Amino acid sequence: MSAGPEWLANPWKQNPWFESVAVAQERARRRLPAPVYGALVAGSERGQTVDDNQAAFSEIGLSPHVAGHQAHRTMSRMLMGQEISLPVVISPTGVQAVHPDGEVAVARAAAARGTIMGLSNFASKSVEEVTATGATTFFQMYWTGDRDVMVQRMQRAHDAGALGLIATLDWSFSMGRDWGSPEIPEKVDLRTMVRMAPKVLTRPRWLYQFGRAGAIPDLTAPNLARPGETTGPTFFAAYYEWMTTPPPSWDDVAWMREQWHQISGRPFMLKGVGRVDDALRAVDAGVAALSVSNHGGNNLDGTPAAIRLVQPIAERVGGQVEVVMDGGVRRGSDVVKAVALGARAVLIGRAYLWGLAANGQAGVENVLDVLRSGIDSALLGLGVASLDELTPEHVLVPDGFHRSIGAPD
Repeated sequence: MSAGPEWLANPWKQNPWFESVAVAQERARRRLPAPVYGALVAGSERGQTVDDNQAAFSEIGLSPHVAGHQAHRTMSRMLMGQEISLPVVISPTGVQAVHPDGEVAVARAAAARGTIMGLSNFASKSVEEVTATGATTFFQMYWTGDRDVMVQRMQRAHDAGALGLIATLDWSFSMGRDWGSPEIPEKVDLRTMVRMAPKVLTRPRWLYQFGRAGAIPDLTAPNLARPGETTGPTFFAAYYEWMTTPPPSWDDVAWMREQWHQISGRPFMLKGVGRVDDALRAVDAGVAALSVSNHGGNNLDGTPAAIRLVQPIAERVGGQVEVVMDGGVRRGSDVVKAVALGARAVLIGRAYLWGLAANGQAGVENVLDVLRSGIDSALLGLGVASLDELTPEHVLVPDGFHRSIGAPD
């Protein structure tokens, strides 16, 4: 990917292209107000799981060949009935106040790079706006509200053109963070803007983006609007609905999957699986796919890194359902390691949000290009022509790395 003509005409202006997710993160840090950036990087309690999600990848090695490489390599595959050009999928994340175009920009980037857009029901853009971009969209739901409300949300997603449903059930959202929780206002009104002005005014480029778009950061969730309502609830109202909804049983998971099947006949993914016994129960509930995940470190702190859980789960259920993972992916080599251990694809969250903050749609495309390049380099070095050739023998995993939790004897 080359720098655009705008930068070539003015070399003193910062090159909008970045060569790594780490650079995207640094640009996002410099561009975003501290509370917004803090919300992106925050994890539960002391952040042990957030740190382990990334550190665990560094424990896995690769052993490249010196000759006999494949001149032509491919990384496309099928996931939940959809062909994707690389095994990297946009994970659903809530309220994207990092850029005025939010999820619409992310969806356009996903469509441009041939992958799937995961859309949160806590998103700042409606499912109708997102599917109108032409992106292959999977709609994500929490277990919130009563059953009639959940069926209405499924029906709306189907009617808008969502091709899959992702149920996220692993969110425990501990309020305690050792470094303090980022401030998220109930709503952005004049009083809030005045109160937060000292922090916001230190990031004029971020403020200018929203001003130019004639918008203010939207902290409502339009996909949670009830029939007949024109606007969705605020983030905190949505959070209250989640807190006051009794947590689901495995029968509820099966019910949710069945309702979506009756409405659409389309596949259902369960996100947040970290135990072998839960993976087996998910198979019994009829899911098409499951995501090995700890909610990016925002679940219970001390949960093992997701990559440590992949192989034990994939070995037990990978022949029955598609296994994906999310958590800590920052490089193409991370993707290759996950696939070698049994994941069909990975989901990314913070990585694309940093790209969105750094350069909008083009920044998300840039992140996907960085990962694609890294995947290709790893395939080249390992001497394989496709992802399907990857096996655990292609990675060097230290003793005691894997965490097989809840595996039946």
